[in-house]
Amino acid sequence: MTEREQKLTLLGHFQELRKRLIRSVISVAVAAAISFVFWKWIFYILIRPAGDINLIFIELTEMIGTIMRVCLAGGLIIAMPYLTIQAILFIKPALTRKEERYIYLILPWIALMFLGGVVFAYFILIPPAIGFLYTFGSDIASPMIKIGNYISIITRLLIAIGLVFELPVVTTFLARMGIVKPEWLASKRKVAIIVAFVLAAIITPTFDPINQSLVAVPLVVLYELSIWLAKLVYRKKAEVVQEMPEE
Repeated sequence: MTEREQKLTLLGHFQELRKRLIRSVISVAVAAAISFVFWKWIFYILIRPAGDINLIFIELTEMIGTIMRVCLAGGLIIAMPYLTIQAILFIKPALTRKEERYIYLILPWIALMFLGGVVFAYFILIPPAIGFLYTFGSDIASPMIKIGNYISIITRLLIAIGLVFELPVVTTFLARMGIVKPEWLASKRKVAIIVAFVLAAIITPTFDPINQSLVAVPLVVLYELSIWLAKLVYRKKAEVVQEMPEE
């Protein structure tokens, strides 16, 4: 390939990337606009775990700024399937047919696991975390929770836990492609447990071990599930190779 052909190929990649990015930005903007139409309904869902806590805002622009951030986060979540498809279409020329088929097969599982993580965070993790933060030290000072601070913590937890729940899907795909071996995952089990508690300390807004364990224990369970799924797909892959006729 000549230098001119290499430049043309590189230019084509940049043009394709530009097209995918423009479409992605437009999709997020449209989804954020849809979220803005239903912002009161979204806020009702987010503040429901707060219970009887009286949320306040003390700055003139705080409420509108919080609404915009929530709508942007909602736009990203709504547009996530389309963004994933755009990313796949960008790397599609570099994939084999088998790799492309595997990616399309895991797309529904990516959405389901993310949703499962959000549900887990909303119903199991967030209520005790809010209770601990709100009551800790309340005998010394009266808590007055800003709406912006509350929404920031809740959305961060929902998105972070949703992404963490993608671990089995990612490891299963990598094992199926032969990039990661189940034996290697099993050998790193102790390291994974330590990393799970470190991530739990980063994700959770509290410092008590109970709330951190509510995140760390599911992470360890997800890692064990990843090892089991990796063994399963590796076994199927080996069986397919053995059944292939010799030329």
